[in-house]
Amino acid sequence: MTRTAEYSQANADSSRWQRLRRIELLGLIGLLLLPGLAAAASRLEGLRMHEAPDYTRVVLDVSAPAEFSIFTLDNPHRVVVDMANTSAAPGFNPGMVAAGRERVTGVRTSVRGSGFRVVLDVTGPVEPSGFALDPVAPYGHRLVIDLAGGKRAAKPERKVVSRPKGRRDVVIAIDAGHGGEDPGALGPGGVLEKDVVLQISRRLEQKLSATSGYQAVMVRTGDYYLAHRKRQDVARDARADLFVSVHADAFKEPSVYGASVYTLSGRGASSETARWLAASHQNSDLIGGEAEIHLNDQPDGIKEVLLDLSMDANRIASIEVGAAILDTMAPVTKLHKKDVEEAGFLVLKSPDIPSVLVETGFISNPGEAKRLRSVDFQNRIAAAIATGIRNYMSASAPDGTLVAWQRRQGGQRYTISRGDTLSDIASRYGTSTRRIKEANGMRNDVIRIGQVITIPAG
Repeated sequence: MTRTAEYSQANADSSRWQRLRRIELLGLIGLLLLPGLAAAASRLEGLRMHEAPDYTRVVLDVSAPAEFSIFTLDNPHRVVVDMANTSAAPGFNPGMVAAGRERVTGVRTSVRGSGFRVVLDVTGPVEPSGFALDPVAPYGHRLVIDLAGGKRAAKPERKVVSRPKGRRDVVIAIDAGHGGEDPGALGPGGVLEKDVVLQISRRLEQKLSATSGYQAVMVRTGDYYLAHRKRQDVARDARADLFVSVHADAFKEPSVYGASVYTLSGRGASSETARWLAASHQNSDLIGGEAEIHLNDQPDGIKEVLLDLSMDANRIASIEVGAAILDTMAPVTKLHKKDVEEAGFLVLKSPDIPSVLVETGFISNPGEAKRLRSVDFQNRIAAAIATGIRNYMSASAPDGTLVAWQRRQGGQRYTISRGDTLSDIASRYGTSTRRIKEANGMRNDVIRIGQVITIPAG
């Protein structure tokens, strides 16, 4: 090697050594700074609570993922949440978030070295469980702590009416969409879908339960979230004859308006059959109602056929009740679509209960958002939905119910809807226009929307 080559090689080796040395020094500096960086890795920015009948959900908003641990203390009862490498964001103050809660009476916080501690004062022994959630609009990172127990969950009030055998109430499960951490759509002025639909659902429940032969059951009774499958479970536990989910649309264009009704699409139902069979732990009586079909006694292929038949029948019933609701909503509000629509809404995917989803309007439309907040409009749209349900049930209530018994006795009442004619009504109920006119003292075939008539037995 020449002297020039040796000189060049030496310079290259020296430069390489200097680069490596700089990397080592930067790494050392990083290690020295790491504890300080980790201490500020996450900030606690907010704390919220939501009450459900059987648990209280505590949500901690954090700026980044944080390791955490949960434990309980007695005398007095407390739940302690320790978050590693976390500090409180400027202005963080849980304030009065615990005021009026069933299980949590107070919230205290303290710094724990490089971490942060949240202490929840609770009314009694609770079983805490926690999990982290990744960001999803409109939220960032969250730590969720569910407190079960503490106060025994109050069972929903059920109307108890003594009736002869074969004359039970028709049970309607009313599902107010969204809730708790899931606000649903956001309308002008900060109106939230979860609040509006809960108010409408409560008014619908009152109107149906005030009708002889009907019992309405609220799926969600307050501001908390229920998973879609849990909503179906609540309806199933109540032995509901119909599941009605109440929502308020949002769209990217605020000019879009109108109410609509959805049922489950055939394509969605097809895939749901497989999901249902795989997930179900109790195969007996899945078809529901009064039928005593024990699917445990059938091969898997037969189960699929029975479930397919059940879902086909319920899908037809869903479309019919959806059409009845559209008819009675039309005089109250403008419709987005005049026919029942189909979609793969997860909340409708129940193989044993006819189910519809009612969109009461577009909350993203300023005019409709204002109406949806109006008590008058909420009462009118709830009354329209209730009338549509009663109109459907007056012709199709399950055997064994008071409404079905009244139908056989010729004492049914029917409210005239848009598009009705006496001949259509007579055909639907298995009677004649002459008998309808005789029963109601009518001299001609003229009827008006909102008119209540008696349907004689066929």
